[in-house]
Amino acid sequence: MKQIQFVQVTPEQLQSAIIEGVKLQLNELKKNLQPKQPTEYLTRNDVSKMLQIDLSSVHNWTKKGTLTAYQISGRIYFKRIEVENAIVELKR
Repeated sequence: MKQIQFVQVTPEQLQSAIIEGVKLQLNELKKNLQPKQPTEYLTRNDVSKMLQIDLSSVHNWTKKGTLTAYQISGRIYFKRIEVENAIVELKR
């Protein structure tokens, strides 16, 4: 059996240290256990309205690889997060 001795530590200081350590560990767990957001899919029309461009531009950008399209049951969809990430801020 191991014995640990605390020298010059009050029970309140020990309690405080333990509570602080537990809080840090809980915060780390919270960061890693955020609920996963479901993927939001957009139609070509949704992307066109969102970016204020023509459907032909959506088609051209998909062909160029600027946007990634996904086919689900014969319909074309785009992931919202990928469309948002395709928008690049220009440095002036």
